[in-house]
Amino acid sequence: MQIKKFVPVYVAYNKPKEIVCTTEKILGNIIDAIDHPEKIYPVGRLDKNSEGLILLTNHSEVIDKITNSKNAHEKEYLVTLNHPVRSQFLKEISEGIEIQGEKTLPCKVSIEPNAKRIFRIVLTQGLNRQIRRMCNAYDYQVIKLQRVRVMNITLGKLKPGEWRDLTEVELKELFRLIK
Repeated sequence: MQIKKFVPVYVAYNKPKEIVCTTEKILGNIIDAIDHPEKIYPVGRLDKNSEGLILLTNHSEVIDKITNSKNAHEKEYLVTLNHPVRSQFLKEISEGIEIQGEKTLPCKVSIEPNAKRIFRIVLTQGLNRQIRRMCNAYDYQVIKLQRVRVMNITLGKLKPGEWRDLTEVELKELFRLIK
């Protein structure tokens, strides 16, 4: 009997809306959508109505180090709202606000150039539906929520539904950041 050698796999995937970040055997799950030859797992979550970058791997230690909130790794999002972004809203959410009985950590925010309804936000925590809840607290509705970066890994030119292996340069920096 031959023992299969563990070969780590690290994937960047541009999750389209409607794909569910679960390994459960349900219609529209992320594992079936990617159809990778190795058994891989999502690193964290993006809700069904969100899109953009999600990492997947078969390396459980890496999953734990990236997703553990005490490590405060950055995740960056582009958010499109139903109304123009008010500067007071950006100021207040950047300082942290109360949602569901918990105060959010300070975060980086900026309005997108030449866009009235789109802003960029960098979080170091991942409360459930955090961005949507922060926006809802100010009577905004999120029209589009796209994750564009996890730590040093960016979405780049990946089209929705496409995936790619992480590069050696990306992996080297990722391992440095999670040490």
